[in-house]
Amino acid sequence: MATTETSATGVWLLDLFVQADLEVMLVMLGLLLASVWTWTIIFAQWRKMSRINREDEQFEKAFWQSEDIDNFYERKGQIDLPAAKVLAAGIAEWRRSTAGRAIDKDGTRDRLALAMHSAVAAETDRLATRLNILATIGSVAPFVGLFGTVLGIMHSFSDIADQQNTSLAVVAPGIAEALLATAIGLFAAIPAVIAYNRFTHGINRLEARLQRFADGFHATLSRELEVES
Repeated sequence: MATTETSATGVWLLDLFVQADLEVMLVMLGLLLASVWTWTIIFAQWRKMSRINREDEQFEKAFWQSEDIDNFYERKGQIDLPAAKVLAAGIAEWRRSTAGRAIDKDGTRDRLALAMHSAVAAETDRLATRLNILATIGSVAPFVGLFGTVLGIMHSFSDIADQQNTSLAVVAPGIAEALLATAIGLFAAIPAVIAYNRFTHGINRLEARLQRFADGFHATLSRELEVES
């Protein structure tokens, strides 16, 4: 019985979509495409964040266990990971700043901090590139659905005027398609907002961890400056 009722509901919703006015149908179709785009971004971002968090943690653990930073950098410094990019920025600045005979310790420390913190910012910006799409869909989709609702209600009033009849049979189709537009708008917006908040939180946590890694590496290189003096 439940399966039959679910199938009937699905057919009814499909009928509403097919029988809707062209303008309302275009609104609903646009919202459905936005929903598909949202879920595509969600799955792609979830896989990327899961991989990066796992591999970054392994990279940092291996780095702190390594006894030779230069050797570790030659082996793993070119990996496409945020922590590896921070390490590469620190190593590159270290080599430039210590290439001469006279080393400006305070200047070197400042440049190291700036280089690694800039790398952290660049990596977090790169990870957050597609989140603006989720934010846009989450904020705009309900209003687009509301626009479809207005069009559906206007269609109902037009039917009343044409048929000079205010019975439920006349107004129900337009009201139903109007509510369907609203529902599809929420269907597109709610996952986008939830995903945006979750991914933003995850990127903030990753940024904090990268900052700790950069600070720890900065401290290591600062101690090396004291040894070279």
